[in-house]
Amino acid sequence: MRVIAGLHKGRQLKAVPGKSTRPTTDKVKEAVFQMIGPFFQGGSCLDLFAGSGSLGIEALSRGMEQCVFVDKHPKAIQTIRENITTLKLESQIEVYRTDALRALSAAGKRELSFHLIFLDPPYGKHSYRELLEAIERENLLAADGIIYCEHDSSEHLPNSVGRFSIKKQADYGGTIGVTIYHLEQ
Repeated sequence: MRVIAGLHKGRQLKAVPGKSTRPTTDKVKEAVFQMIGPFFQGGSCLDLFAGSGSLGIEALSRGMEQCVFVDKHPKAIQTIRENITTLKLESQIEVYRTDALRALSAAGKRELSFHLIFLDPPYGKHSYRELLEAIERENLLAADGIIYCEHDSSEHLPNSVGRFSIKKQADYGGTIGVTIYHLEQ
């Protein structure tokens, strides 16, 4: 696993030990960032269910200024911290070991707003509708922001949830589906 493009292009990232996480492959990560915007002019992102942190780290490498990483597994948190330290990104990040819905509530209380939110939970373990409703309720998506949802390609996400609607959808490799939501204007 490596950083695909930007400031840290080619740098290796550690994966979370064991089989508790499913890392996004380099091929899928490259295709996804071509779809959501190859490079960013600042902004902040939230990497929920972060695992190794590779999606948030990729966004930082491509120009995001800040990223909040959240995962509830201790091995994932340790791996994120190791990857962040290796790339010297400590000043641009916050890392929290907590449940996803609790993290969304805490971000809302802090009145945080994100330009890019990554939702890549273990397949079949979380309701995307519930996560999207929490993001809307807490007002966490910036007006021009997007929400990236990675899911099993057999799972069909709703066309809209509250004020969010599908902007793009794609399947990668037959088993990975990606759905991008944005705020309806």
